Amino acid sequence: MLVKTLNTVEIDDRQLAGAAEHAPEDVPVNAGGTETRAARRRGDQAPNRPPNKPRGIKRQRRAVKAATPAAPRRSARHPHDDAPDTDEDFRRLATLPDGPERQELRGRVINAWLPMAERLALRFRNRGENLEDLQQVAAVGLVKAVDRYDPEHGNAFESFAVPTVIGEIKRHFRDHMWGVHVPRRVQELRNRVRAARQELTSTIDDHGPTPEQIAEHTGMSVEDVVLGSQALNSFSPLSLDAELQNSDDGCSLADTLGSPEAGFDLVVAREAVKPHLDRLPEREKEILYLRFFRDMTQSRIAERLGLSQMHVSRIISRTCRQIADRVGENVPERAAA
Repeated sequence: MLVKTLNTVEIDDRQLAGAAEHAPEDVPVNAGGTETRAARRRGDQAPNRPPNKPRGIKRQRRAVKAATPAAPRRSARHPHDDAPDTDEDFRRLATLPDGPERQELRGRVINAWLPMAERLALRFRNRGENLEDLQQVAAVGLVKAVDRYDPEHGNAFESFAVPTVIGEIKRHFRDHMWGVHVPRRVQELRNRVRAARQELTSTIDDHGPTPEQIAEHTGMSVEDVVLGSQALNSFSPLSLDAELQNSDDGCSLADTLGSPEAGFDLVVAREAVKPHLDRLPEREKEILYLRFFRDMTQSRIAERLGLSQMHVSRIISRTCRQIADRVGENVPERAAA
């Protein structure tokens, strides 16, 4: 029927062309064999239509259009242009055993849905990770979705694959992009605080929302808002050589870090033993005081107290062991000068 109709249209077009050739020279005609609008404006009258001019050409062309198979409409289950129709392929995958045929079909399905995974990766660009790496992670999520999808559940593959791919990308950020390990709960608080700040920026002044305003907007506690805000600044580590903001002299973060004092351990030890010195006998207390707080040598202490240097050394050693047992740490004893 379609071939017959097309042949009819071809014959009619030749007949119309012949009608145009037989038209009078003073009457301009168009490709369809009828007078032009310019001729009608000049008042020219077209002659009678040729006897062989067919009628009903529009009806015949409409018949051709109706007989032409319409392009298949995309299923409502696949709203995107890059969503292929792989329902039959998934049904075959569910029945095929492991082997070359199944692997080939599986690879073909993955390649068909790869544009969707790459589009999902674009949502997470400009967040500190290379786009090509994100697309690789999205491809891994797509492979997992293809392997786990069960067409018997009745859901479209796209509705199953999208959350699987997005979850794989978020897992990549959680496990590999943080400079330090942050609990998952804190990461979720960070995401909620960031989203709330973006929503409140248009309604709050230039200083941004306060923790109380964010807590009221999200239903979180102020403590959780503060914790999430701190996590916002903990995603990537700062370089110690980076120049500090608002620094006129070009100071770096390393310039603000202190260095350990040489006598710090000695100060801590002295402060730790002071409460225990009061419980010592007067002679032991005086010897330790002269040795550690007046920096006197054992020889000078022995001369001052009328004792031998060996006796003074034994008293210092025995008393230091007693205090160390009470304090729980060794008290440093400096060698005699």
